[in-house]
Amino acid sequence: MPERLTHFREILRYVPGFRDRVFVIALDGAVVEDDNFPNLMLDIALLRSLSIRVVLVHGAAHQVRRFAALVGMTPSDLDGTGVTDKETLQVALTAATRVTHEILEGLSANDLRAACPNAVVAHPAGVLGGVDHLFTGKVDRVDTGLLQTLLEHDVVPVVPPVGIDGTGASFRLNSDAVAVEVAKGLRAVKLVYLNTEGGVRGPGGVVRQLTVEEADAYLRRHRADLTPEAVTKLAHAVRACKEGVERVHIIDGREEEGLLGEVFSNEGIGTLVYANEYQAIRPAQRKDVRVLFTLIRQGVQNDELVRRKRADLEKVIGDYFVFEVDRNPVACAALHVYAAEGMGEVASVYVDGRYENQGIGGKLIQYAEAVARGKGLRTLFCLSTQAANWFVQKGGFRLGTPDDLPAARRERYEQSGRRSKVLVKSLG
Repeated sequence: MPERLTHFREILRYVPGFRDRVFVIALDGAVVEDDNFPNLMLDIALLRSLSIRVVLVHGAAHQVRRFAALVGMTPSDLDGTGVTDKETLQVALTAATRVTHEILEGLSANDLRAACPNAVVAHPAGVLGGVDHLFTGKVDRVDTGLLQTLLEHDVVPVVPPVGIDGTGASFRLNSDAVAVEVAKGLRAVKLVYLNTEGGVRGPGGVVRQLTVEEADAYLRRHRADLTPEAVTKLAHAVRACKEGVERVHIIDGREEEGLLGEVFSNEGIGTLVYANEYQAIRPAQRKDVRVLFTLIRQGVQNDELVRRKRADLEKVIGDYFVFEVDRNPVACAALHVYAAEGMGEVASVYVDGRYENQGIGGKLIQYAEAVARGKGLRTLFCLSTQAANWFVQKGGFRLGTPDDLPAARRERYEQSGRRSKVLVKSLG
């Protein structure tokens, strides 16, 4: 099947849940000047065609640096977090205006109406740590009514990193912080940060998914190892999730189709920080038979699982449970109960190859144990041809013998001829 067609079908799975919801997309200034910027505008046009409401918030640090060099000055602050003197404010206003115009041009080229509203009300940051931050500001409030009106009339709001107070004075703002406030005010379902570094990097590469609690802990432990860009993006992602935004994505805005690949797939390309039940384990239902059959068939092909007929699955669907990522089953397992012996068999444990090495298998085993304890079972057992070491090291099982199996299960074991290893775990 062509990759593009597969990608299109993946997108369509998400559309019902995103229709008429708000995405806040925050672009760093450097992303606006990248060669991929026209592709980003196409992606945003696609989002709009799917009835997804989009608000764009942009930064301008890249342009501030360049414009300051043109006039032979060194800016007192680049990103709206330090001290902004009068000269830097003027350069920042010029830079922000230029970036806003480039975004408006890009949206117009894709037949999208857009406007730059004065929707962010700011006040001076004041004296912090004994230092007057002059024209650096903080977001006081966001005029969500104005933004909603634009969205309801199919106009894309473009919000610059500048706020205005009640007297008409302008203040430089940090665009990451502005994006959080806009997303909160509009109850956005997603906040997407587009930068030039990509997702948050750890020892093993990009960290794909973090709960808000995990992200907060990761930031505390690894702050010294992260770039300043990663620190500010992750810190604002944590704050956004804690204050009501469901999901925050941090991705490389220079990657072609990166925006679509991140928001319309389970795997993504960057880092996802989430506050809701993005991942969940639940009992299987009849509607899951098809996807369970597909998962188990993959395991059979790898000689990890025993072949099962679809009709057989339907008969014991109540024994199965699935692990979902964004409401899509990506792993499964079963608990078959032998009540007379007080034993339960953990079976059909399989994780889609795209989600291996993420701890999903361990979560399935823990879930099975919890269910088994709830049923008053005393012992768990499982049979494995390839994963015995994993069950011992990660699941707390020990190697057993066929004599440890219930009589009915041992008879089928002997008949199968697979010579699987027997693993046992006491729940005492």
